[in-house]
Amino acid sequence: MQLVVKGYSKYNEEEILNLYKSVGWLNYTSNPAMLKNAYKNSLKILGAYDADKLVGIIRVVGDGYSIVYIQDMIVLPEYQRKGIGTLLLEKILFEYKNVYQKVLMTDNTEKTIRFYKSAGFMADTDIDSVAFLKIY
Repeated sequence: MQLVVKGYSKYNEEEILNLYKSVGWLNYTSNPAMLKNAYKNSLKILGAYDADKLVGIIRVVGDGYSIVYIQDMIVLPEYQRKGIGTLLLEKILFEYKNVYQKVLMTDNTEKTIRFYKSAGFMADTDIDSVAFLKIY
């Protein structure tokens, strides 16, 4: 594997939809126009490539000063548990190291909780807080 992480600047609908489908995020794949606009308006996107194949992505929204929100982080299932997600997350956290709040929401599974806690994130309940969201 020849892994390279770099900015994702040219939207390729087929490879992005493939990535989201591979992890079952069908709410995104059922609305490709929304996903394309979401990418267009993101603060930062990094792609992980094995040769020319996109195998992972991390997408950040926010102002880049007081808050960044890690909206999406996906690694193709056959590339998971190889350090790619960790590398993507580390690069984003380094780039925004001076930002006060780094926020994300993820699946409530033991695997994801362990992963993000190992990266220094806390659950909202760990800091006597509560998160709210409203979904369309």
